[in-house]
Order: sequence, then C-alpha cells, then structure tokens
Amino acid sequence: MDTSALATAGGPGTGLPGDGQEAAARGRRRALDPAVVVALVLSVAFVLIAIVWPVLAVIGAALTDGAIPIFQRYLSPPQNQILVNTVVLGVVVATVGTAIAFLFAFVQVRVPANRWLKRVLHVIALLPIVSPPFALAIAAISLFGRSGMITRDLLGMRVDIYGLPGLTLVMSLSFFPVAYVSLMGLMRALDPALDEAAANLGSSKLRIFRTVTVPLLLPGLASGFLLLFVEALADLGNPLVLGGNFTVLSSRLYIAIIGQYDMLTGSVLAVLLLVPSLIVYFVHRYYAERASVVSVTGKPTGRPSEVSGRPARAMLLGAACLVAGLIVLLYGTIVVGSFTKLLGVDHTLTLRNYEAVLFGYGTKAVTDTTLLAGLATPLAGLLGVVIAFLVIRGRFPGRGALDFGTMLGVAVPGTIFGIGYLLVFNVPVQIAGFTIIPKLTGGAALLGGALAILLVYILRSAPGGLRAGAASLQQIDPSIEEASISLGADQATTFRKVVLPLIRPAFLSGLIYSFARSMTAISAVIFLTTPQIRIMTQQILNETDAARYGNAYAYCVILILIVLAAIGILSVLVGSSTRAERTSGVNVGASR
Repeated sequence: MDTSALATAGGPGTGLPGDGQEAAARGRRRALDPAVVVALVLSVAFVLIAIVWPVLAVIGAALTDGAIPIFQRYLSPPQNQILVNTVVLGVVVATVGTAIAFLFAFVQVRVPANRWLKRVLHVIALLPIVSPPFALAIAAISLFGRSGMITRDLLGMRVDIYGLPGLTLVMSLSFFPVAYVSLMGLMRALDPALDEAAANLGSSKLRIFRTVTVPLLLPGLASGFLLLFVEALADLGNPLVLGGNFTVLSSRLYIAIIGQYDMLTGSVLAVLLLVPSLIVYFVHRYYAERASVVSVTGKPTGRPSEVSGRPARAMLLGAACLVAGLIVLLYGTIVVGSFTKLLGVDHTLTLRNYEAVLFGYGTKAVTDTTLLAGLATPLAGLLGVVIAFLVIRGRFPGRGALDFGTMLGVAVPGTIFGIGYLLVFNVPVQIAGFTIIPKLTGGAALLGGALAILLVYILRSAPGGLRAGAASLQQIDPSIEEASISLGADQATTFRKVVLPLIRPAFLSGLIYSFARSMTAISAVIFLTTPQIRIMTQQILNETDAARYGNAYAYCVILILIVLAAIGILSVLVGSSTRAERTSGVNVGASR
C-alpha cells in the first residue's frame, strides 16, 4: 500500500503523520482565506454599527442623571400601570395565540380529515404572515366596533372593542402562525413508537395525549409562548390602532418621541421595554434548544396516533374551522372595504380608493416601500447565510458573539432601533475631520433617510436567513467543502458553487422572510420616515387615523398582493436556477 497517498489524502483515522499536518494546513487555509477575512470583517462591522451601537446608545441615554426621576415615575403608581398593561397583554396574547397554534398544528398532524380541508386551513393560518400585523385591527373596528356591522347592525349591540379584548383578538390571530409552524414540525417529528408502546400498556388515547404527547411538546409550547410574548411586547401598530385607553410601553414610547419630542423619556421607556424582551428571548432560546428532544429517538417509524372518536374530531375540526372562518371574515372585510366608499356607512362600489393609492398621493409610498424591500431582500438573505457559514464552519473566537449580535435584530423591539438610529445617526460620524458614517436620519439625511430604513430592514430580516442557513449547514458534511478546497478552489468559490446550491431552500426561505418582514415593518421605520420617503405601513396608520378606511384597506390589499407576487417570483427564480444546475450536473447527488 502506498502510504504517501494516504498521507496526502489526509483521511481521518489513518493514524499517519501526514494526517495532522494536512488537517492543520486545511484549517490555516480556511482561516487565512481572504474571502473569509473580508466576510468576517464586513459582518462584524454591520453587527456593531447597525445593531449593537444603536442599542447601546439608547441604554446610555437612559442611564444619565436626568433619567432617574423618569424611571421612578414609571416604576411607581399610577404610571407603573403602563408596565403592568404591557406584561398583561403579552401574557394574554401569548396564551391565546399558543392555544390557537396548538389547535391548528394538532388538527394538521393528529386529526383525520380530507386533505383539501387541511390544505385550506394551512393556507388560512399563514395569511397573517404576509399582511401588516395591524391590518386585522382595522377590519375588527369595522366589524366589531361601536358602530360595527356585526355588533351594532346585526346584533344590535354597542361593544367597545378598544383596549385589552380587541388587542387580544387581533394580536393572537396575527402572531399565532409563528408558533403554529414550529409546533407542527415538532408534532410530525414525534416518534409514533412512543404512542404505540403506551397503547400496548393499556393507556387510553386521552391518557397518552396527556402523559406522552404533551410532555414531549412542552419545550416547543414554552418556546412558542415566549416568542409570542416578545412579539406582543414589541408590537406598535395594533396598540396605536386599537389600544384606546389601554396604554402599553410601545405606544407610550411612540407618543413621547413623535408627539412630545421627548427623547429622554423615550429612551427610558425603551429600556423598560428592552429588559423583559431580552430576558424572555434568552429563556426562549433555552426552550428552543431543548425542543429538539422530541426527535432524538431517530427516524420515526409508523404513523402518529390519530383522534378516532367522532365527537372529538368534530370538536377539534369545528374549532379550527371557526378560527379560520374568523380570519377569512376579517380579510374579506379588508378586500370588500377596499372597493366601497365607506364600509358600514356607504357600500357604494368604487375604485377611488385604488386610484388614490396607485395613481395619487399613495404612489410614492408603494414604490418607495417596494424598492427598499427589494433592495434589502438579497442583502439580508446573503448576509444571513454568510454569517451562518461563519458561525457554523468558522474556526475563530467570538463566533457565538457574532451569532448573538445578529439575533439581536429580532430580539430587540423595533421601536428601540428607531430611537437608537435617531440618537446615533442623526448627525454625521466624523473621525479626525473625516466623515466615517454620513447622516442617515432626519430631513437632510443621505437619500432622505432611505439608507437608515434600508439598514433597519436588513438587520430585522437577516436573523431569519441566519437561522435557516445554520440549520441547513449543520446537516451538510464538511468534507464536501474540504474536497472543493483540496482541489484548489478558494473559500469564495466553494461557498458560491458548493455551499449555496446545497442550502438553496434555506436561502429561499431567508429571502421570502426578508421581503415579507420588510414590507410589513412598522415599529422601527415609523421613526425614520421623512417627507422624501414614504412607507406603506405608516400610510395605512395615517389613513386609519383620518378615518379613511377605504384607502387603508386598499393599501393592505396592494401590500399583500406585492408580497405574494414576490414570493412567487423568488420561488420561480430559485427553482429555475436549481433545475439549471441539476441539468449541468451541479447538484447534491453528483457531488456526493
């Protein structure tokens, strides 16, 4: 046997002296590859400048001597009621939203029903993801408000939907899809052998559900609960539209900055909002990591135990269909309202709402939002997978810090980034007389504030690509990349021609997430818009405040259609590229 050949191959476990030397050489080549160094420097610079610096600026502004009386005021009665309201809203929305998510996931996995019905329920459950989070709030006012078509006209009741009840309704329906997708995946990963073993021991299906299924899903349920809790704390649009006298930290913070121009109070309230958000985020990550215990038994064999009793099936399907019907009713109200003069008062059909949005003063908002979201999507998607590659495949100190810094983009409420950007980037940053970072916000900002909004879009969207890319990279054998490097390809070529094709589904997921999140963002960008830049979500809020509900509905419909069209285009482009690579022989099977 030619030992020199083995030493050159550097195969693991050969025990030859060349093994360690070759492995060390590969590690040095990867560590010193110029493409890796450039990617690392750019990624770290983005995280520090666009994410960490604004957050630290808000914290620094809230830790001055003048902020102490403000902390005391909002932590003492009666002003501390705002903090209590925020926590109560978060707990209630998280509880109701997680329950709805569990119901839909359980119906999809454990309740026998026609396949078409399950598909319809699945599509309806995902509708809130592609629409502004406060779109349902506007529809709820028309249907269930004091002059609602259902409450007043149909039932003869005068109901006050403003406050905690209305917020619980619309926010639970808006945010439950986030927990629903993860819970459905966890349920499908459960090993059916566990149910079969319990059944063989004589346990009833109800007892199996209570003692086997629910305990295995507890980490996933806790993770979903905490995620919805953070979403409820950070949301700004719904409290502004439907909050009424029920004031929460996000809406009070908005009033302090926009209405009172009080940056110090806004910073204090931002810190009060930041602390519980970060605590819950850390706890959520703990439970999210533990959620993988449901699939450690290996590949599931057999079919999961399904609900067999007719009354139970009818009750579960009926409950899911009832919630889905409510979602369809709300979105149907948005569509119908966009074609009427004033829904609930004058139902005359008209196209004036769309004329105002598409050909009037709303045209700039549509074009500006779509353009900025279109620019942010590839940048955020690429940044997400690059950081995922650095974190998973990198061999440098601080990988965990890079991952954590990027994830702060979703862990920190958007309102805090809005205030942070005003504090940091409202004047040019200069060093030794040279402008290092130009002014990004304000009326005279670079590109009229568009650059600040673009950065916010990227930092809020990149974590989705990071998580999807990291999950895909962990399933790919590093030896595939090492083979490319050993054949002479540099790290950039390997990443472009080997890694990206292998993680293409994750890359597509990151692109879709980025575009949808950018188009529907409101919490941060509402502080950064200028007369030169208009954003659709802010225009929807403005139209709602002015009681021009028809225009607001038209904006919502157009925004949803743009997001759906973008998803279709991205799927076709990525799918076509994948088929072209397979035709040319560049695919996973050929590589292996």
